[in-house]
Amino acid sequence: MIDLRPVTYVIGLLVVAMGLFMVLPLALDLADGNDNWRAFFQSAILCVVAGGALALASANGAGPSMTLQQIFLLTTGVWIAMPAFGALPLMLGAPELGPTDAFFEAVSGMTTTGTTVITGLDDLPPGANLWRGILQWLGGLGIVIVALLFLPVMKVGGMQFFRSEGFDTLGKVLPRALDISSALIQIYVWLTVACAVTYFALGMTGFDAVMHALTTVSTGGMSSYDASFGVFQGPLEYAAAAFMILGSLPFIRFVQLAQGSFAPLWHDPQVRAYLRWNLYAILAVVGYELWTHDYPAGAVLREATFNVVSTFSGTGFASVDLSGWGAFPFVILIIVGLIGGCTSSTGCSVKVFRYLILIEAIKVQIKRLHNPSSVNPLRYDGRTVTQDVLDSVILFFTLFILSFGLLAVALSLTGLDFKTAVTAAWTSIANVGPVFGPGVGPTGAVHDFPESAKWLMMAGMLVGRLELLSVYVLFMRRFWQG
Repeated sequence: MIDLRPVTYVIGLLVVAMGLFMVLPLALDLADGNDNWRAFFQSAILCVVAGGALALASANGAGPSMTLQQIFLLTTGVWIAMPAFGALPLMLGAPELGPTDAFFEAVSGMTTTGTTVITGLDDLPPGANLWRGILQWLGGLGIVIVALLFLPVMKVGGMQFFRSEGFDTLGKVLPRALDISSALIQIYVWLTVACAVTYFALGMTGFDAVMHALTTVSTGGMSSYDASFGVFQGPLEYAAAAFMILGSLPFIRFVQLAQGSFAPLWHDPQVRAYLRWNLYAILAVVGYELWTHDYPAGAVLREATFNVVSTFSGTGFASVDLSGWGAFPFVILIIVGLIGGCTSSTGCSVKVFRYLILIEAIKVQIKRLHNPSSVNPLRYDGRTVTQDVLDSVILFFTLFILSFGLLAVALSLTGLDFKTAVTAAWTSIANVGPVFGPGVGPTGAVHDFPESAKWLMMAGMLVGRLELLSVYVLFMRRFWQG
């Protein structure tokens, strides 16, 4: 029998912390003279009381380490419990969503997907919009910590490869884990502050700068405007692209950079490939648009850079109507959305690391076919990739493709048309954000989707954000038997 007390203890503390974060939008609405502050006050009390009671009830079972089963349960449990409590202000106050829509918005926020069910974002109380940004910011920070401290131990999707980098800490050396977490939080906060200051200096209001900094660095993409980033033009798009890229790079490299070591960041194969692939995608879109339309080259480059980086990183901001770009750029966006950012970043989807492993594995296999007697070990960043890492990566790709296909079919059975169902599955499982098709509202909101489709999308967001296997393993009888 699995002891759930260490799991519920941590979840309880995190729910209390979420309640404390609600003080920020509460204070903003109160200062704005908006009665919506009452919703945050009530929600904060509920979070503190419920979370505190859960933590106190489980405190006698808490310890410095966890079993592998408990780690799996904690990882999924956090991403269910936090959105459940995070949805409270959206139900008790503006925009007064129903349970399904409120939970959808909170899940989309915490998983940094960014798809919204809300229309009229421009008219929401500032506290409600800020809370949506805070949800994404917390989700982005959380997934970075999970990727560095949990996934390597869980051996999910080849992440055990990074245990040799000194991140194998959970259950062994708690102070080391706390040191890493503390360093990551500091880097994350400073990146967010730098982004907000940059936005403000380039013309955003203070509120817009903070709101969009929270959702840029977290690569979440929620905006306080129905037009998303289309409200802002010019240098702000380039600034946003730069910070979206930074949010998609391995955060542990920033920790090393802060310690005075630049080489690990520059020589990281993920970083180099990610930047290179972004450049290729941008040039492909720019070339197509200039070839097929008589548009100003400067505007085409700016719009392509922003929107390609936004999709590649999984942020999901849009500054133009992407469906009007044409078939070729649309395919480019779908492809880069299925690649995603780097591991141990806020980026989403499959991740560059796994594609690099797959490419190298294909190269090795081709060499073996050409010369069967040759010895060609699979290497990544100068280190040999073991068979268990390769098997884990291949399993991840298999599960990702199957999950994507099954989700698309399930969504089509809810009544969505083909294009809407496929892009809804794509945006959910890859945590990208935008959905395309006639079933989507004029502002990009999915509020008119059937409730069954929304629940399916939420399941896809959760599974995609937590690297598939860490969720699927909970449905195996052997897991519960120990």
